[in-house]
Amino acid sequence: MTRHIVSVIGGKDGQAVRSYRSINPARVEQVVAEVGLADAETFAGACRVAAEAQREWAKVPAPVRGRVIASIGRLVEENAETLARLVTEEIGKPYAEALGEVREIVDTCDFFLGEGRRLYGQTVPSEMPDKSLFTFRVPVGVAAIVTAGNFPVAVPSWYLVPALLCGNAVVWKPAEYAAASAHALYRLFAAAGLPDGVLNIVFADGEATFAGLDLALGAGSVQKVGFTGSSAVGRKIGELCGRHLQAPCLELGGKNPMVIMPDADLDLAVEGALFAGFGTAGQRCTSLGTVIVHESIHDEFVARYTAAVHGSVIGDPAGDVICGPLLDHKFAERFEDYLGWVQPHHRVVTGATGRISESSPRGEFTGEGGLYYHPVVVDGVRPDDQIFLEETFGPIVGVTTFQTLDEAIGLANKPGYGLSSSIYTNDPHAAFRFREAVSAGMLSVNNSTSGAEAHLPFGGNGKSGNGSRQSGVWVLDQFTRWQAMNWDYSGRLQKAQMDVAEIVPDRDFRL
Repeated sequence: MTRHIVSVIGGKDGQAVRSYRSINPARVEQVVAEVGLADAETFAGACRVAAEAQREWAKVPAPVRGRVIASIGRLVEENAETLARLVTEEIGKPYAEALGEVREIVDTCDFFLGEGRRLYGQTVPSEMPDKSLFTFRVPVGVAAIVTAGNFPVAVPSWYLVPALLCGNAVVWKPAEYAAASAHALYRLFAAAGLPDGVLNIVFADGEATFAGLDLALGAGSVQKVGFTGSSAVGRKIGELCGRHLQAPCLELGGKNPMVIMPDADLDLAVEGALFAGFGTAGQRCTSLGTVIVHESIHDEFVARYTAAVHGSVIGDPAGDVICGPLLDHKFAERFEDYLGWVQPHHRVVTGATGRISESSPRGEFTGEGGLYYHPVVVDGVRPDDQIFLEETFGPIVGVTTFQTLDEAIGLANKPGYGLSSSIYTNDPHAAFRFREAVSAGMLSVNNSTSGAEAHLPFGGNGKSGNGSRQSGVWVLDQFTRWQAMNWDYSGRLQKAQMDVAEIVPDRDFRL
């Protein structure tokens, strides 16, 4: 049965100006949800509602807000399988991965439920008597959060959970093509006891969202913007926020390198490259972009990697598969463009490319009814190739070679992204040299480019973000501001740097 969903603002259904159909990419004729999309004014209005609700929410003691976060975690845990099945149905993510994504929400809640008792400030010594200095974390106000749909429930929780814990209200705009999953998560948050207006969900297209955000920033009803999506849109969000003297939290795309040293365990490296390149059909921001393999082991690695890709199962995401379909028609169309970046000097070692069909099957699988694509490994990639320099969101991995570690590091940094990276080696010197020189915000040693844990900082640099970080205690700086207080109880005006006692040393003293 098709779901019909609309925005929820202040606990009430919002208005819609047009509708959008969220489909099942494994069965494109199946409509998962009819989604009512709002206009810019509705988005801006949601921010005003949030601003009213935030004032009272901030008065709730932080440990009590932490108990609400604990309730969210328990509700998600109790509904984990249902939510995971919906994620699989709506975006085609393999069920095992979808279940892991839901688990990440629980992990995030488990971490932050205690942070309500640890939103520590400081007591700081004063340079003058009868005076005390303090620092406090205070909520920023209203956070407008815009998220992508490749991780439709986990990544939003990285924003929503700490933002709410810190005493902010939130207006959340999820991706239209993952609207049903987002709406289900919203309902779980609301059931945990959040007051109306503290969390609002607005379904809108990109144009209306941007215009609404512009209105809200101009009106002063949004104090923080969080965005997960492409680098191109992230730049526009950054420019908009900059005009209002705000620093957004940007988590953008990646061209994530994997360096394979001569001493690497090749079986382990192949396993990591397979998961990083083709898990979630290569549609993670941390998906593997280019394998940078030492020339002495290139042929052996490519042979093993090709065999691993051929042996992997693509198909119905409800089953035991490495990847299912692409997320939506627009991503399939874009992936077709990326395939056009393959040049005559490249060698596609995995065989067929393009959509899996009756005329281009993968074994016995014809991909009937779904947006299934052949996984592609492109050997012979050069540093000036478009396929080397730009993000390719989908199941395609490039391979190139290097001679020295410094050359490998240069290749890893050349595209200008800086999200995730990986190196396979048993040499500590190589691992730590890579760590200090790579531009990525995250790196793995003998592990894939994907696989964030809920208590480590997540985020990138360069074209992958503006240095902001999500997850762990580091995200608290996104959703709080430091306030300094001095309390002088001396009964007189004491002037800093001027009325400070001086103890004079005997500078002529000698032993």
